[in-house]
Amino acid sequence: MKTEVYSWRLSPKRKSELEAEARRQGASMAELLEDITHDWLSTRQQARQEEESEQHRRHSRAERTFGAIGGGDPNRSQRARRAIQQRLRQRHGTQRPR
Repeated sequence: MKTEVYSWRLSPKRKSELEAEARRQGASMAELLEDITHDWLSTRQQARQEEESEQHRRHSRAERTFGAIGGGDPNRSQRARRAIQQRLRQRHGTQRPR
């Protein structure tokens, strides 16, 4: 049941075009505008869902390239600097002066 009223201003030409289209379809202006807004909203919602799906796909692909230092130490982030320095020293065999 339709109970809401919405009004807006439009050019006389646009109003005439809408009225002519409603007559061609054998519908009232209210029915025509209901169909037009339904189609427009459906199109926008579908486009938004497709965009969100594409963003999710891109994020999923990008996540595969993100690196991390593995390990089971829950406090590792607090000691990350020392851990990284130690790994670099092991890899390159040099120690940076302090």
